[in-house]
Amino acid sequence: MENNITTTTDSGKTAAIISYFSLLGWLIAYFAMHKDKKTELSSFHLRQTLLFAIAVMILGWGFSLVIGILIVSTGILALIYLLYAFYLVILVVWIIGLLGAIKGIKTPMPIIGQKAQTIFSSI
Repeated sequence: MENNITTTTDSGKTAAIISYFSLLGWLIAYFAMHKDKKTELSSFHLRQTLLFAIAVMILGWGFSLVIGILIVSTGILALIYLLYAFYLVILVVWIIGLLGAIKGIKTPMPIIGQKAQTIFSSI
């Protein structure tokens, strides 16, 4: 009886998926999986997740600061719901990108997807 063992490559899908899980995930995906075995799929998702992480950090801090100042100055605690809405939008955008990586397709994230491909074209 003969064993037919077939090996398949994930064509960058694993690196694409891991890149969506925090900055540490991005670093692992880039340095451990992508740097020596570049694929079109992993490059696409690494670009997206890098711009996504940068944008979330900057916009998150800025928006939190503005909302915090507004809450302190006006006393309207209900403004915190604007911050919750912001992070809900961020979560939806992240899920869209992650689902594209899981499916192994290059679906750009809303708003930042196409911009990431031009800004980080060297990845």
